[in-house]
Amino acid sequence: MAKRKYVFDNDSFDVGRAGRKGRKILLAVLKLFAVSVFLTIVYYALFALFFSTDKERALKNENRMLERMYPEMEKKADLLGAVVDGLTVRDHEIYENIFETDAPDLDKMTGVNPMPLTDSVTGENIVKLTAAKADVLMKSAERVETNMKRIFELCSGEDFQVPPMFLPLADFSLPMTGASVGEKMNPFYKVMGEHEGIDFMSNIGSEVLAAADGTVSEIIRSRKGSGNVVVIDHGNGYVTRYAHLQDIKVTRGRSVERGTVIGHVGMSGSSYAPHLHYEVLKDGKVCDPVNYFFGSVTPPEYADMSIIAVITGQSLD
Repeated sequence: MAKRKYVFDNDSFDVGRAGRKGRKILLAVLKLFAVSVFLTIVYYALFALFFSTDKERALKNENRMLERMYPEMEKKADLLGAVVDGLTVRDHEIYENIFETDAPDLDKMTGVNPMPLTDSVTGENIVKLTAAKADVLMKSAERVETNMKRIFELCSGEDFQVPPMFLPLADFSLPMTGASVGEKMNPFYKVMGEHEGIDFMSNIGSEVLAAADGTVSEIIRSRKGSGNVVVIDHGNGYVTRYAHLQDIKVTRGRSVERGTVIGHVGMSGSSYAPHLHYEVLKDGKVCDPVNYFFGSVTPPEYADMSIIAVITGQSLD
């Protein structure tokens, strides 16, 4: 059988029947591919419309649960908001009437996210955690309400006396803060010993003030130990001691008001450098004076003062 020959035409670029048959096959393949893709999309859409995967069913159930819980959570949030607003007003009243200063702003301490939001944390877990937090806050609010009532009852009593809440120095800056209560290094003997007050580094001659209203109960003049000391009884078991004074400007039995000049900073007694050693006692027990300076410093200053007083390892007396 004779072979069929094809002639290539340079003008039309036609290779004959073999070229036309190849184009038809290519078009048929493309059409088949397009139809397959289209049918795949249609089948997937129909399957997704009538059938759900396990994950989709879980998400739908979770959404339904969230829809049921949301109204109750919204009511609790509104109730908590009202409670917090009421407590804020009372808090400001206590600070203004008792401590004679503004209440600290707590907004900077809120907004902490208790749970990191990752893909592994579901909405159901978040709702349960929020509900638990809301219950805890409600119980805390009830305890605060009870404590507030008790505080107001105590403050309204005839025998109530404002504790010594102010700094005993006229001019105070944060770097003046020294070692507070606790075991501190003695500057003379280089051994650890119990320090029962706080040291305020200051220039000789700086005014020392009464931290609250009271009566001068004791005057000590000495060249040893604490040196020149003034002790003031403020009532309700509160007593303050001012040591290492250069001089004393009050007498025993004298009534003094908060801010009265009782002496000046010095180096009397065993003093390593000019400073005021200040103590606060409640019913004879040593208290950390840093806890009684709400009326003289801002909340940030109070926080910094607390840190400095703790980390300072050597006293000045």
